[in-house]
Amino acid sequence: MQVLFILLWSGRPQMDPTGSNKPVGRPLAHTMSYTKYLSASTLSVTLLGGTLLAPLAHGEAPIDFENTIRPMMERYCIDCHDEDVAKGDLNIDRFTDKNHVLDALAVWQRMIKRTNNKEMPPKKKKKQPTDEERRLLANWVASLDVDNTDCNRIASEESVAWYSGDVMSRRLNRMEYENTVQQLLGIDIALAENFPTDGAGGEGFDNMGGALYLSAIQLEKYLTAADNAVEAALPVNEDGVVSPEAAARLITVQPGEGVSAADAGRAVIRDYARRAWRRTPPEDSLEGLFTLFDQGLAQGESYEGAVKLAMKAALVSPHFLFLAEPNPPAIGNYALGGFELASRISYFLWSSMPDDELLAAAEAGKLEDPNEIQAQIKRMVRDPKAEAFGRLFGGQWLGISQLGETKKPDPNLFPEYSDALAAVMQQEAYAYFNDIVREDRSLLELINSDYIFANEELAQLYGLEGVEGPELRRVQVADASRGGVLGMAAVLTSTSHSLRTSPVLRGMWVMERILGEHVPPPPPNVPSLPEDGKSVEGLTFRQQLEVHREKAECAGCHSKMDPLGFGLENFDPIGRFRATQDELPVDASGVLPSGEEFAGPEELKAILLRQKDQFARNLSKKMLGYALGRSLNRYDTCVINESVAALKDNEYRPSALINTIVLSYPFRHRYSNGVTDS
Repeated sequence: MQVLFILLWSGRPQMDPTGSNKPVGRPLAHTMSYTKYLSASTLSVTLLGGTLLAPLAHGEAPIDFENTIRPMMERYCIDCHDEDVAKGDLNIDRFTDKNHVLDALAVWQRMIKRTNNKEMPPKKKKKQPTDEERRLLANWVASLDVDNTDCNRIASEESVAWYSGDVMSRRLNRMEYENTVQQLLGIDIALAENFPTDGAGGEGFDNMGGALYLSAIQLEKYLTAADNAVEAALPVNEDGVVSPEAAARLITVQPGEGVSAADAGRAVIRDYARRAWRRTPPEDSLEGLFTLFDQGLAQGESYEGAVKLAMKAALVSPHFLFLAEPNPPAIGNYALGGFELASRISYFLWSSMPDDELLAAAEAGKLEDPNEIQAQIKRMVRDPKAEAFGRLFGGQWLGISQLGETKKPDPNLFPEYSDALAAVMQQEAYAYFNDIVREDRSLLELINSDYIFANEELAQLYGLEGVEGPELRRVQVADASRGGVLGMAAVLTSTSHSLRTSPVLRGMWVMERILGEHVPPPPPNVPSLPEDGKSVEGLTFRQQLEVHREKAECAGCHSKMDPLGFGLENFDPIGRFRATQDELPVDASGVLPSGEEFAGPEELKAILLRQKDQFARNLSKKMLGYALGRSLNRYDTCVINESVAALKDNEYRPSALINTIVLSYPFRHRYSNGVTDS
């Protein structure tokens, strides 16, 4: 099989002669007007209590950094955040003009969140900004996005010092590889488990092009996988010939009267390569497959055996292993060709290859029409292959993909837990997410709903009656604490230690996964809390944690994180509801830095629903990063703002978010540095 690499890895994929790849330049109109973007951006920052910051009034003078912002910094911030003190490793004294702020805009956006949540300055500080000063600061930072972002650009080499560049021709990750091979050959065998784990990057997903390296070990694995997959699809029977039933499905042209073996084989291989490579196959690359076929016949292989050689070779070609987006010859932004766009859509929603209908639409030029794109999306999210969307996007976004692997409760304390139960926990989350997308219901149901997905085993864990059998199904629940992702066993187990719950991990999960707030790592040499959660020196675990967060270096994060986590204390380490612990009532109350009080998961979810636009912004960022397969940058801000606006205008339905992402400029375009493939 090693000879395949000599024949097929002669260079990067060549430009597709059937793709459009027309340079469009910067004047191309974006799908959202500048006015709409301005409105979305200036309303982008919310208080934790849900109060929207007012935009600048019509005719209000622009805010000046030197005369307005810098004096506020000196009055309220710099004594704790200069070069000498730099609490939280943050030195803002270095920002002496607007350009310095632009270089670190993400830092300022995080600062604004904490300022508006009234976490900063700390409450113990006597000098506090007025609400008007907080509003001015927020509006000034929001205006920087508007004034300095071009919605019709993609990060390029010229801006790489500031922003992550576009990632082209990325490798399929291991689950995309398995899904694609299974769909292409019509087989159901495990392949991904034989490959090295893919690293995550960018927005936290394992389809990030910058992290998908290609090693010598992987090349060897691809050779073995291609051989195993084709043999499974076209097995040889006891007579030593390929199974006629399998051959009839994959080898659709047979030599016979008026049709030579060479002509028949070329017809089969050409069609196979078109589907495997997800585009019209380049003629020079096809010649390598034809050569292998001819060599197989010359060496005594049967017709089917020679075809199998070419099929295996196609699976180790860079045209298959990479989502190839050829480099146009001139510098600038280019519209993707139909085939490239079809692959972006299918690997976004299916984590697999385009089907025949999507390929046909690409070949006919129909994907230049936004209406056709939206029609394809509507069809695709209802297809069974969209199960991968909830499993691979939803699972990684919720942080439950490692449940049962690196995350396991102690078997002595929790004998009910098993690998089979962990799998059902995960499947509940995937089914729940996919059901919302398929039925186009409000994404806010991810925070709260009156239903769950359960089978008999999971229903027993949740204390529900009347659910029998192993099949997951939608189940109405009267318990208001359970519906939504915060009440799912997969989430609750993943955010617990092996011996006890962790309000810190659960609170951090809410902040990062739901609200999109960055939580820095803990400072060094911070003493750990007891692993078993038992009382120490007469203090309950909650009291120990309250003492822990009194430390100045810990208070900033824990003052918001811990109350959120305590709101989920009614759930034990494997997600069962409990009213007591060690014969004492569970205290699931909390007070947020904004002063909002709540008790238990139901009231916590009500508070989070008031943060629905912050949740929508975070989910938009995560889904956009997953769809693009790269880190986000300033030029993606337009899409995020537009996505939030579309969600608000359409009852937070997933179709609004998915359509906005797929129709966006960065999704349908790429940047070329002008260096053509050799």
